Amino acid sequence: MQSPMRSDIFNNLRALAGAVSLSILTAQFAYAEPQHGIAMYGDPALPPDFVSLPHVNPDAPKGGKIIFAEAGGFDSLHPFIRKGSAPWQLRFMLAESLMGRSYDEPFTLYGLLAESVDTDPDRTWVEYTLRPEARFSDGSPVTVEDVMWSYETLGTLGHPRYHGAWSKVASMEKTGERSVKFTFNTEDRELPLILGMRPVLQKAQWEGKDFEASGIDVIPIGSAPYVIADFEAGRHLTLKRNPDYWGKDVPFMRGQANLDEIRFDYYGDGDVIFEAFKAGEATTHRETNAQKWATQFTFPAVTSGDIVLSDIPHQRPTGIMGYVMNTRRPAFQDIRVRDAMIHAFNFEFINQTINAGAKKRIQSYFHNSVLGMTPGAPAEGLVKDMLMAFDDLPKGALEGYALPVSDGSARNRDGLRNAMALMEDAGWTVQDGAMKDANGSPFTFEILLKTGASENRQEIDIFTAALERMGIAPTITSVDSAQYKERTNAFDFDMAYYWRGLSLSPGNEQKLYWGSESADEEGTRNWMGVKSAAIDGLIDRMLNAKGQDEFRAATKALDRVLTAGRYVIPLGFSEMSHIAHVKELKYPARIPMYGDYLGFQPEIWWYEE
Repeated sequence: MQSPMRSDIFNNLRALAGAVSLSILTAQFAYAEPQHGIAMYGDPALPPDFVSLPHVNPDAPKGGKIIFAEAGGFDSLHPFIRKGSAPWQLRFMLAESLMGRSYDEPFTLYGLLAESVDTDPDRTWVEYTLRPEARFSDGSPVTVEDVMWSYETLGTLGHPRYHGAWSKVASMEKTGERSVKFTFNTEDRELPLILGMRPVLQKAQWEGKDFEASGIDVIPIGSAPYVIADFEAGRHLTLKRNPDYWGKDVPFMRGQANLDEIRFDYYGDGDVIFEAFKAGEATTHRETNAQKWATQFTFPAVTSGDIVLSDIPHQRPTGIMGYVMNTRRPAFQDIRVRDAMIHAFNFEFINQTINAGAKKRIQSYFHNSVLGMTPGAPAEGLVKDMLMAFDDLPKGALEGYALPVSDGSARNRDGLRNAMALMEDAGWTVQDGAMKDANGSPFTFEILLKTGASENRQEIDIFTAALERMGIAPTITSVDSAQYKERTNAFDFDMAYYWRGLSLSPGNEQKLYWGSESADEEGTRNWMGVKSAAIDGLIDRMLNAKGQDEFRAATKALDRVLTAGRYVIPLGFSEMSHIAHVKELKYPARIPMYGDYLGFQPEIWWYEE
């Protein structure tokens, strides 16, 4: 028989346990309440009743137009599939998503088509509820059926960029008249955000049509502020603001989509683009050549004040920009050969010659940010622990790796001496004035460039002059934009100019960029063809990090493996973006964290006399 004292203790403990359980359940229920936004880590910076994003002008006037001069052309208006060459801007300007991204935070989404988002603490599922007023540009409502059809179609027939997240969806179900729920089959805390950014298309438009067909006959219907008003394939494209746009009063959109007309004119050459801008045929121009920005923007319209020169700062990672080496090709399968190319590339001399020394060199993929490795320093702490779990680390990932630095002279004696030693170590020596292997076969490769890329050609001319001193004579091939895209999509190149922008919130796109699964899938961004258990494992650690410290450590470790793998010959970067524009085009005084990035121009600019 239980004593009264023991019985009281037992009852008190049981009551306490019940109270704790109730408290936990209440906390979980509170967390699971639908929210106005969602952040990768922590809570959204803006409250539920926010008026507009902090980096926009909510009172910006509507009207006016902006004209861009673009290189290349287009043969398709369907940006959601792999086939064809569509203007890249259409991917972001034709269709809206359930949630919209604020580029003044590392990775936070706020309601756009959806009025709320709901998920559990472990993010094993996510549920979105559509706004009742959401409409496509033809006035028809955006429905749950449109959302479900869009996600499945893009995930199976769309561009490969949409396939990865869809493969992680175990089920998709309509949970209410305006609600849809996705349950996941894998642990990935980023999925509720990734799915929130998928474009939503109109299901009825595609009934009886081939979604995978490329061309200009079908213009995808979306719910965005702009619609295609006029175009001539390969020549020009005009978007006009829909006067009946449904979302003008949605807090996320207030202060955005201010321009009445956005026009893109296409030219075949980068130099012609600049001349078109000087002649007044374009009203804005981005300049990536620091020397050109400093010396050639002195034409009359600038001195008179009709053209304004704006420097836009940013806090985002450099990403990786340079010349990528395709490890699918025998020439670049050996890391020592790739290392030799990096030593032979005289960045300091090239930077002085082309940019008057104005640019800094990109030291790693996440350089210039809190996610980047420290060049040359050994791994420590949690970063080291993460790296130690893998056996396929390239030399330098653990002990430290830094890019070679030349003396700045044209000869680059030390760099070429080291490059020659690396080639010899890899089995290549100079025989009869040419770099050859033991069988007498010459070492050669093709460098693929885009027609009109004059700065790239200058860099490559200096680079190939150095290679010729090593007995290497590469072939340089320049092709138009369409051919360049076709060949790089098929990985049909040895070395090519490469740029991959990275954010402060890297996620699932990393698998598309350099994951093993994407190495053999044409159309993905893994141009270097890398297959690495360490890279795959560190991406997974990053995706499933439970907190900011673990996330940063995993990203720094990934940065080390990518950089030490010597897949890309890095170029330079600037902490500023340079935009020249007519004085009537204006932007907010507060620059978003990402600077001149997606969502900046033309989205938050306006026209004012």
